[in-house]
Amino acid sequence: MASTTSSVTVFSVLVIVSCFGFLEMTMAGDPDILTDFVVPATVNASRGVDGSFFTFTGLESLVAADPPATFKATKVSMAEFPALNGQSVGYAVLQFPAMTTNPPHTHPRSAELLLLIDGSLEVGFIDTANKLYTQSLQSGDIFVFPKGLVHFQYNSDLQNPAVAVSAFGSANAGTVSLPTTLFASGLDDNVLAISFKTDVDTIQKLKAGLAPPKP
Repeated sequence: MASTTSSVTVFSVLVIVSCFGFLEMTMAGDPDILTDFVVPATVNASRGVDGSFFTFTGLESLVAADPPATFKATKVSMAEFPALNGQSVGYAVLQFPAMTTNPPHTHPRSAELLLLIDGSLEVGFIDTANKLYTQSLQSGDIFVFPKGLVHFQYNSDLQNPAVAVSAFGSANAGTVSLPTTLFASGLDDNVLAISFKTDVDTIQKLKAGLAPPKP
């Protein structure tokens, strides 16, 4: 029953946030377009578009669904919702089971405005002077992660999950996950060992832990 209530809350807040829009976020995002909206070439030109083109139903699966076993980010970017092309907005629903984290990462093309819907989160970012800014968030709190800076979210609660909605000032904010980028991209072991002042064996163990599961 608690799972259903939480999921319904997620859906309700998404509707509310959509109504308010992103007045500040849209000013520093994607390039302006010269038309009202952009229709992908894959759309049948003779049929044109209707209201369904501007409707995204991909979050319906979250309503009344069981919470995930691991951290899950459900994105609403241009890739998932083509109508966002040129509109300088995007979403993500972040679901945190107890004691899970969204690992350190960056969004190169947008700031992130996070609204915590349910539970609690430890969040933070590191600026270009290598200063760490952290905060403990409770339900209803909003936190902004500046564009391009390394940041994280962590649910330190031993029992309760957390749910957040993030808004982006880009239809394609991009995500660069530091663990994946450094240890699961094929970067040379020696480069990593020297950079982290450790040995190749340690680097290989880190890479093994981040390797995708075999089918």
